[in-house]
Amino acid sequence: MADRVTVIGWDGSPLTEAARSALSAATLVAGAAHHLALPEVPPGAERIRLGSVDLAARRVATHRGTAVVLADGDPGFFGVVRTLRAPEHGLEVEVVPAVSSVAAAFARAGMPWEDARIVVAHQRTLRRAVNVCRAHPKVAVLTSPGAGPVELALLLDGVHRTFVVCEELGTDREQVSVLTSDKAADHTWRDPNVVLVIGGPAGGPPTAPWLMGQDPAARTVRGWGLPTEEYDSEDEVPGTGPASPGAGTDPALRAAQLARLGPRTGDLVWDIGCSGGAFSVEAARFGAAVIAVDADPSACARTERAARRHGVPLQTVQGRAPHVLESLPEPDVVRIAAGGVPVVTACTDRRPERIVAHASTRDEAEAIGAALGDGGYAVESLLLQTVGLDPDDWSERERSVVFLLTGRRIDRAP
Repeated sequence: MADRVTVIGWDGSPLTEAARSALSAATLVAGAAHHLALPEVPPGAERIRLGSVDLAARRVATHRGTAVVLADGDPGFFGVVRTLRAPEHGLEVEVVPAVSSVAAAFARAGMPWEDARIVVAHQRTLRRAVNVCRAHPKVAVLTSPGAGPVELALLLDGVHRTFVVCEELGTDREQVSVLTSDKAADHTWRDPNVVLVIGGPAGGPPTAPWLMGQDPAARTVRGWGLPTEEYDSEDEVPGTGPASPGAGTDPALRAAQLARLGPRTGDLVWDIGCSGGAFSVEAARFGAAVIAVDADPSACARTERAARRHGVPLQTVQGRAPHVLESLPEPDVVRIAAGGVPVVTACTDRRPERIVAHASTRDEAEAIGAALGDGGYAVESLLLQTVGLDPDDWSERERSVVFLLTGRRIDRAP
């Protein structure tokens, strides 16, 4: 095992005295090509080109001598320190930090960033990173080859965002470009780069945050499964009045649907038959990206208005399911409030993790349950009954009875 392992962060600034001292004593140096070309690297040290950090960690672990690993930015922030400290390598490391590439990118843009979400995009996480960009107004994306500004822009099709693309931060070739997301795919970008994805609904007056990422109390009311009137704004646009109440709008049903779908950050939710937007808004409040679909343009308008009222970003798509679903990006969970069996079948073909639907009659519930089962989903069926009571005399005010169908995807063995 190496006698000593020092991880040095590099942000383009001159190396600190501690970094130069560690390098001067190194018998092995691992890093990218531009790190290994630094004049402070001892000419007699063994040099390892840092491609796979895991492979480099194995070599460092077997080295008898003093090892240094060079990395861009802060190596403890989405960096090499986590891999080097993994139990299988048994390495104890000293870290000489530097300014992270995220901090540098926001500094170049002149923006605060304690309210930003930060994601790593590579080919297997790209879709989830894009969903975070859909759902949050300020996201820093640490990119990788095949998951860069072009791919982000293409997957954000239909969602307007501003990109701040920071290429080769800290080097002589550093360049910062500001453009709209629909233009980003027209360019060729140099690696490595950080993309700041900015956009979404305008918030209220700025407040002093207390939590990194997003203040959970800043833009939303407390609770979920809220009464329908929380989403039917009194400031109606002519021709887009509140949705007609029905079994599918009951807050208790909405709460049960949310509980079974469990929307979360990184997910994309389809809300098919969004009506007044209550479910869409509440799913977005959990941090998920939401596409709200309805054939009625006034329903889309109400949903957009509800989203603005509650300060959450979402996308509405006006069109009739199942045909309009063909062009939508892949969902993680789906709520179906309209369209019946044809829509259920179209959704099972896309293989989301979970699907919920409801029905007002037993025959309709049986048909939906059969479609979910045929599509490869384990089915749960419940009959939900809620009765609103007057607290003064405990008399019944209103009653809702509805079937709730939940499908959980059965992952077939390859």
